[in-house]
Amino acid sequence: MPEAPADKRAHLVLHDTSQALGFTAHSPGGGAKALPERDRQAHGQVLRGQLQVLEPIAAETAQAQRERGLESGIGLQIEFEGQPDVELAFQSLANDAKKIELLSVRKAGDVTFANVFVPDGKLEHFERYIVDYLADRKGKGDRSLDHKALINTISAIRRAELRALWTDDVELLPADPTAAFWWEVWLPVRGDRQQVVADFRALAQAAGCEVSAHQAQFPERTVVLMFGSQAQFGQAVMLLNCVAELRRAKDTAEFFDGMGVEEQGAWMNDLLAHAQWPAAGAAAPHVCLLDSGVNRGHPMLAPVLEAVDQHTVEPAWGVDDLANHGTGLAGLAAYGDLTDAVGQAAPVVVSHRLESVKLTPVEGANAGDARHHAYLFAEAVSRPEIAQPDRQRVFTTAVTASDYRDRGRPSSWSAMLDRLAVDVDGGGESPRLFVLAAGNTREHDAWMAYPDSLSTNLVHDPGQAWNALTVGACTHKTDTEIATLAAIAAEGGLSPYTTTSRTWDSAWPLKPDVVLEGGNVGKDDLGAAGVPSLNLLTTHNVPDERLFTTTNATSAASALCARMAAQIMAAYPELRPETGRALIVHAAEWTPAMRQMFLPEAGAPSKQDYVNLIRHCGWGVPDLQRALWSAGNSLTLVVEDVVHPYVKDGKRGVVSRDMNLHELPWPKEELEALQDAKVQMRVTLSYFVEPNPSARGAASKFHYPSHRLRFDVKRPLDLTTDDFVARINAAAQQEDDGAAANPRDADWYLGDRRRHRGSLHQDVWEGTAVDLASRGFIAVYPSAGWWRTRPALERYALPARYSLIVSLRTDQVDVDLYSVVANKVGIVV
Repeated sequence: MPEAPADKRAHLVLHDTSQALGFTAHSPGGGAKALPERDRQAHGQVLRGQLQVLEPIAAETAQAQRERGLESGIGLQIEFEGQPDVELAFQSLANDAKKIELLSVRKAGDVTFANVFVPDGKLEHFERYIVDYLADRKGKGDRSLDHKALINTISAIRRAELRALWTDDVELLPADPTAAFWWEVWLPVRGDRQQVVADFRALAQAAGCEVSAHQAQFPERTVVLMFGSQAQFGQAVMLLNCVAELRRAKDTAEFFDGMGVEEQGAWMNDLLAHAQWPAAGAAAPHVCLLDSGVNRGHPMLAPVLEAVDQHTVEPAWGVDDLANHGTGLAGLAAYGDLTDAVGQAAPVVVSHRLESVKLTPVEGANAGDARHHAYLFAEAVSRPEIAQPDRQRVFTTAVTASDYRDRGRPSSWSAMLDRLAVDVDGGGESPRLFVLAAGNTREHDAWMAYPDSLSTNLVHDPGQAWNALTVGACTHKTDTEIATLAAIAAEGGLSPYTTTSRTWDSAWPLKPDVVLEGGNVGKDDLGAAGVPSLNLLTTHNVPDERLFTTTNATSAASALCARMAAQIMAAYPELRPETGRALIVHAAEWTPAMRQMFLPEAGAPSKQDYVNLIRHCGWGVPDLQRALWSAGNSLTLVVEDVVHPYVKDGKRGVVSRDMNLHELPWPKEELEALQDAKVQMRVTLSYFVEPNPSARGAASKFHYPSHRLRFDVKRPLDLTTDDFVARINAAAQQEDDGAAANPRDADWYLGDRRRHRGSLHQDVWEGTAVDLASRGFIAVYPSAGWWRTRPALERYALPARYSLIVSLRTDQVDVDLYSVVANKVGIVV
């Protein structure tokens, strides 16, 4: 591992800093919204007539399903259409007791549509709603029982056709209904997952469709792939009744060879002569590349990659790299940018080793399973873990979808990565760290429109995964070595290759998390093009032809980030994957060029300005030394803990249970002595969630994450810890229920309203030392997730792990905050 430079000290890993306290959160639901007024009789009669039309259709469908011998899902899917500019009260459409299931929710313009499965004989449930509505039914104390809050938001009820199930972009449906393509089919579970799959497979094959052999499983969904046309699918009414939602299967992005660069073999030999790396079999962390395979015959890769550590998800594909992609990423993951390593006098120290899993097919393969990315990634992860179950590793992949149509919405691919990261199948005992490329922009027009095009070149699937570290690209390479060619991006700016989350819905995670070197693009009056001198140097996949090649974009950046994660793992092998992710983001800083690009030139930036900056640049460029070491005037505290977010109460159902109050070893007197000196506190909270993907809304009882955690820091106006705890309880879940916010703590970059996105939350506070002196308590508390709102799945009693990192920094070089805190830690321990 890298040696600690002068005045660099190991981070302080704390233990037993928290006290679990009973936590009271508001119930989700929020303040009542104004309902549209309707002519009760006219509106009710219209909806009643539409339900009556469905009665014979439901009876005929149920009879046909029984005659076909189906054992799951006897019933009919119906579509509810909302009123224009009115949010459909879709949560009220489901009824677990009657097995009426909300399958998907989609929006078209200003209208919301909900697709609902109604079991045979349960259509009367909605008919009774209409009867109560028409009668303006009242209960005790004149309490309204007329279901007006739901009925007034509905404009129409009809049988669900194929379009009602399609939750992907409409443009992805072929104009020709007879054109066959690969579908991603999301099936409900309905108490017997495999029976639902078997029924669907039988119906699909009877309709002439091909169904892939493999599946991806989530708590309330199973995802399979199917090859067929709209005509085949749409005519099979019983087939549609098996489906929760439909999307188009994704293609992987094209692999691009680097621009050729001939290098002398003597350079490589000189590097190898003074390189150091862990021996095979050593207890060193491994970077596991999920890519196009690696050719370990390269002299630089053979010392760090054993033949037994090369795997493939499909034996027919082999393990070698035929695309000249995985081998190049392996070189970066082992050595970094060889432009810096080749020819340097100092020894090249490699603290980790490599593994490889080939998960992209040979050229021309077009089988359905080659597009079933959720299944492929689950298989790819299992291969090295079966071979070496106790090995520490970082998984990294630069394989992404060829488009960005998800716009932050979870996909089967991203959800599977989240599921693998949190280790659902292993009971959470062995979580995994994934480093993902954000996806690349290689369109000439986009390069020429830089930097404006950055806002519309969006992160590709699976980069939206909550639990993964998603890496974008920046660049410090500006010398084109061609007099007539200028570099598009300024030094320290975002790479023209990178992608962002600028136009994602605000509910989705802030991505990318960080950015690293991804190269630049040159341009002149004729256009833009990649230039070898603006790329990164790495290993070529055919060393007999040439030893080095160049590469670029977020693929290269993600390999560099995986290398950094392995270096941190080598330095702190006892830390969790959640902590490794947090340390990388915690150590990131924006370059002056990034601040100039996205923050206002005059005046203090607003919190929304910082959100915009992060959705483009993440938290900036991570610094390895800062991730590894503290200093006298810049100390980092690391806490790993667990909280029980929910508990089942006999009377109230599943409710919030605990919050953790952390009392940190705080240099209170030393900070007070600094008075008005400027100081900075950075807080990072990292945890992994269990995913529950579907198109049923992001902020409802059908939450995607199992749980959500929040942090808050004691303020000077919180005179006691009791005051602090009371304030946290009062502010809980305000983003869900619309409650009035507590007074803001203005000196944070983001504030509590904007920092809590995804499963990694970071914020920076800047102020005076005397103000910081009273902020030595941090609370970690739960917010709503499906563990709480979906009690039938019985996950509410599970604990939630998290990592909390807090750093203090001051420009006062003569101050030694580290030693003060280290002494306090010694006393506590």
